[in-house]
Amino acid sequence: MATDSNNASATTAGIAVASLMAVGSMTSVQLGAALSTPTLESFGPMGTTWLRLAWAALLLALITRPRILSYSWPHWRGAILLGAAMAGMTLCYFQAVIRIPLGLATAIDFLGPLGVAAFGMRRAWHAVWPVLALVGVVLLVHDGSDWTVDPVGALFALGAACGWATYILLMKRVGQAFTGLQGLTMSLAVAAVVATPWGLAENGGQIPLPVLGITIGLAILVPLLPYALEMMALRRMSTRAFGILMSAEPALGTLVGFAVLGQALSPAQLAGIALVVVASLGAVAGE
Repeated sequence: MATDSNNASATTAGIAVASLMAVGSMTSVQLGAALSTPTLESFGPMGTTWLRLAWAALLLALITRPRILSYSWPHWRGAILLGAAMAGMTLCYFQAVIRIPLGLATAIDFLGPLGVAAFGMRRAWHAVWPVLALVGVVLLVHDGSDWTVDPVGALFALGAACGWATYILLMKRVGQAFTGLQGLTMSLAVAAVVATPWGLAENGGQIPLPVLGITIGLAILVPLLPYALEMMALRRMSTRAFGILMSAEPALGTLVGFAVLGQALSPAQLAGIALVVVASLGAVAGE
């Protein structure tokens, strides 16, 4: 009995730590997004994304010193697939937001983790959490105006959603296959290579020195710190609970906008935040 109690306590503690890691990841993403605006406007989203991935891979490689020659083909396959998913979801998302409203792109993009959460349901009543999260996100991102959907933009957003879902599933697998953050290092290197043609094409291969310095800091905020936290979180919790927890990111962004930028919150957004919080707490409690 004592052993069962200790195991339950350890599991509960692990899930609590994983939840805090997920919140830390989302906070870093929102802060990184807020600080990225000038660079995105001056250097372009594709080029900025490429440099972020490249710097993140280099910095993490210096820290983890991956044993490249010791990895088997299954290790490499997982890293290659995860890296491709990282690059694909990021590049597709930025292609979407230049064609359709940001709120609509966010709502479509969230279909990825929502699908992972629904796919991982163990009981029928667990469906209530992804449904609540979906309703909450829609309330958060819809400002009441009419959305005119560009079909190309919507397709890119769907591509980003597929990439996000694939990323969650592969991140858990790669995190379990590699020790420490070596799997993340290899995956980021692959993502940087995949994004290179897009980044170079956007700016003709010309990279101003100030941009190189700025993107080092941006790379730490996004993607290095969030990806590392998410890999460690997924080692401690299911992809279902993690997928629902990700619905808190739009809510967190809305709260940051209110606290930092003084952006007013509508009653619908307040209701959306409440629904997302309830869904996230319910998903974690059901672990």
